[in-house]
Amino acid sequence: MLPNIINTESTIKQALERIDKLSGQTLFVSDNENRMLGSLTDGDIRRALIGGAKLEDGIENFMSSDFKFIKQNEFSTQLIKEIRAAKIDYVPLLSADNKIIDVLNLDELDSVLPLEAIIMAGGKGSRLRPMTLTTPKPLLEIGGKPIIEYNIDRLIKNGVKVIYISVNYLKEQIKDYFGDGSQKGISIKYIEEEVITGTLGSATYVDKFSTKDILVMNSDLLTDVNFEDLYETYLTNQAEMAIATVPYEINIPYGVVETMDSSVVSLKEKPTYTYYSNAGIYIIKASCLKEIPQKSFYNATDLIEKLITEKRKVTNFPILNYWLDIGKPMDFEKAQKDVKHLNF
Repeated sequence: MLPNIINTESTIKQALERIDKLSGQTLFVSDNENRMLGSLTDGDIRRALIGGAKLEDGIENFMSSDFKFIKQNEFSTQLIKEIRAAKIDYVPLLSADNKIIDVLNLDELDSVLPLEAIIMAGGKGSRLRPMTLTTPKPLLEIGGKPIIEYNIDRLIKNGVKVIYISVNYLKEQIKDYFGDGSQKGISIKYIEEEVITGTLGSATYVDKFSTKDILVMNSDLLTDVNFEDLYETYLTNQAEMAIATVPYEINIPYGVVETMDSSVVSLKEKPTYTYYSNAGIYIIKASCLKEIPQKSFYNATDLIEKLITEKRKVTNFPILNYWLDIGKPMDFEKAQKDVKHLNF
């Protein structure tokens, strides 16, 4: 049982002892089947004692039934903002039948996204040789920390509890480094490709996901992309897939003449054109992943083209934060400099 959870049959004295050990944190009261019944603070207990309660009395009559909570697989930015505005740091995460799954510390989290994630980490990193001859690219260190670990830690800060890592080249090093994820308080599972399956084919090795939507990203990215904004864009647009992109501007130093047939229809003086490059980060409906040919070579771009051809909603999310694809030695060197000035 989590230290913040106390059984409804406990006494005021036991609750006080628990609160003292937790330095004043709120307790969440549950029944014998771990269903949430109420919350209890030191203030609730003080008021009970002032009102004549004794230390041997049970806590059931003094707990508050008006408490904030977050439901598993449900997401509301507004609710999270309300909880933060109320200066509540600890909040229970409940299942559909109101059982306490976890107690979240919102002071340590950026968001609570109902997502599982897949990180693609099976590539050989050929362009970064000789560094990748004995070390898989995801474990190359930037500022003393493996590239992939930055992404895992940021997913954790956004409430992601289950992460699949697709591995192939020098896979044992990655598996040995992260283990089952328990040291980080999450579950890490490994997708071991039997053959090279592209940037999305390995997702078909997972029999069943526990969330309706899946975040997929490359392991060799250094980025502080706002995952919550990405997910909100995906939801707001009722998309089946969201693609994070990097805006790329091209400045034309001359006047551009636009024509139709042989006629000039407009003249733009030194225009700037903005294009969007694929950033290697996606949110995809789990049901879409079931449409991918099983355990075969399949890229994320193949799914994008399929959905577009079928006139299904694919939405764009321009990354306005930092993003760097560490593919070449010059990218690796840039990352070493940039990371000193980034707040991850």
